[in-house]
Amino acid sequence: MEMDDSEIIGLVLRGNPDAFGAIVNRYHGDCFRFARTVLGNPQDAEDAVQEAFVRAYRALGRYREEDRFRHWLFRILVNQCRTAGARRGRRARREIEDPELVEGAAAADGEARQDRWADLERALAHLNPEQREAMVLKFGEGLEYSEIAQLTGTSVPALKMRVARAKESLRRFVDKAENCGPQARRKA
Repeated sequence: MEMDDSEIIGLVLRGNPDAFGAIVNRYHGDCFRFARTVLGNPQDAEDAVQEAFVRAYRALGRYREEDRFRHWLFRILVNQCRTAGARRGRRARREIEDPELVEGAAAADGEARQDRWADLERALAHLNPEQREAMVLKFGEGLEYSEIAQLTGTSVPALKMRVARAKESLRRFVDKAENCGPQARRKA
């Protein structure tokens, strides 16, 4: 029987730091996917995720069970991604370095699906960091605007505006890519 987050956290707080490994195992994939999409680079993403887990572990005594642990962890991760992006001087708009890392392509249409995912990642990379963060939290993580507001400290109306502007930017990017053909899409 699998323990829930509060049971694992209780073990850690009662002196079993190894139990935190279960939390890492449970959330690492989601955290990495988010950080990879926001930061655009797997090494930067892994650094941000690792730092977020370290910070979460150190702050576990301040975690309150009325918060969902995943959301609490993602608040830490969102802030860590913001810090990592600023600290490393990443440009707000950049090309995705490794579109081949896109997972989930089936053998039959794997290349076409991979191209679509690469196009989507490339399009997301052209958004400003706030828009990219809002889009990934809304559509990638499936969060409600109120949840995103709690994670980011941004108002719901501002988040809705960021998502609307991001959608419009993505539409323009896709329209431009479709008008240019597959070769131009890879360079876009």
